[in-house]
Amino acid sequence: MSRSPNFGPRRGGLVPELVVLHYTAMADCDAALRVLCTPEREVSAHYLIRRDGGVIPLVDEAMRAWHAGAGSWRGRDDVNSRSIGIELDNDGASPFAAPLMDALEALLPGVMARWSIPPEGVIGHSCMAPGRKIDPGARFDWSRLARRGLAVMPQDKGSLPLDAARFRRDALAYGFPDVEAPLLLQAMRLRFRAGATGPLDGRDCALMAEMAARYGA
Repeated sequence: MSRSPNFGPRRGGLVPELVVLHYTAMADCDAALRVLCTPEREVSAHYLIRRDGGVIPLVDEAMRAWHAGAGSWRGRDDVNSRSIGIELDNDGASPFAAPLMDALEALLPGVMARWSIPPEGVIGHSCMAPGRKIDPGARFDWSRLARRGLAVMPQDKGSLPLDAARFRRDALAYGFPDVEAPLLLQAMRLRFRAGATGPLDGRDCALMAEMAARYGA
């Protein structure tokens, strides 16, 4: 039975093909829990993970939780119907607590196995809603998940000639939405190159070319 009342059936016979990771951006987990369980707020997730590592199931995985909002991935919208949403108890500026990350690593394999979600299907909220969302943010350790086969990261450390048109093609082939160039660059860097600043460069181009070649639709 779902703890949050904020859910409904998945639409059009869709089943989860993604896991979308969020941060709560709230002072503590109890405050986030209240929001996720208040009908008037019309927001929820399948799981909330506390900073101390406690995992709180909120919505049955078979149901459509209301966590993703407007956006798309690989050209497909209604991400809520296509995904499992996991909220992480984090204020958006601090490092993610070690017990929380341990709990996430313990939770993800079962979710991914139940719905046949590959590592490249584990994305951030910022990936599918560039400009509108930045979570789980630059402090989230994607490389740690990738080392355990629970996400993907680039392997090549090289560079390519600057080619904005090819960068966009590769980014869209990988899955990012077709948004304005600055938002697309921000979303890619939040996911794969946290902390990078400045205009598009050859490292961005090489990184996106690799990911498109490995995982592009």
